[in-house]
Amino acid sequence: MAHFAGLDVSVKQTSVCVVDDVGTVVLEQKVPTEPADIIALLTSLGVIYGRIGIEAGPLSQWLVSALIAADLPVICVETRHMKALLAAQQINKTDRNVYRPILLTPS
Repeated sequence: MAHFAGLDVSVKQTSVCVVDDVGTVVLEQKVPTEPADIIALLTSLGVIYGRIGIEAGPLSQWLVSALIAADLPVICVETRHMKALLAAQQINKTDRNVYRPILLTPS
């Protein structure tokens, strides 16, 4: 069973939402915005990730590089694309609503 994670990054804290392959929330937690803290939380669950999504922003290149180095399947989502997706689906922007459709869509 693959799991999927969405990271909502801000300067001090990152909100992490992990769902299973049917969209059931497994974990919602905030951690300091440090690669080591985020990697430790994601790997502590002992699950295999199908995809980990992070919205493009000032810290995303730094975090994506660290997650890739830790062999985690991370993708960076362009903010304008996310806005268009949310407008088309007419859903509220929450971590759960933002990342679930992107992460559960097959590549």
